[in-house]
Amino acid sequence: MRILGLDIGDRTIGVAVSDPLGITAQGITTIRRKSKDADIKELKSICDEYNVDTIVSGLPKNMNGTLGPQSEKVMKFCEIIKESIGLPIKMWDERLTTVAAHRAMLEADLSRNKRKKIVDKMAAIYILQGYLDSISNK
Repeated sequence: MRILGLDIGDRTIGVAVSDPLGITAQGITTIRRKSKDADIKELKSICDEYNVDTIVSGLPKNMNGTLGPQSEKVMKFCEIIKESIGLPIKMWDERLTTVAAHRAMLEADLSRNKRKKIVDKMAAIYILQGYLDSISNK
């Protein structure tokens, strides 16, 4: 049983996966978005490869907790994923995950170019790890 974590953006999708015990999140890739069909095909391939049974997607809320236009795009795409892949999708508040990812990479002294390439994957790790921590505390 593995859980897939997604940080869905307009141009990229950061992807992370849990270990088989559901304790830690590891980043696996950043998908460059091409089309809905191509994106779904790549996500399905990852789900099959890692034997995923649940997907957690970051939900980009405004700082006051309201949903904006980006949230609606993400929720719409998650419905397409759910219909196409057939796995349950949980939404996870992703406020500040990208900020935390940038901060961690700055502390690791990564160049701007390297940070740009992996920030979405790092954000997906933060989203998934937050979810895993929340279910292990229950």
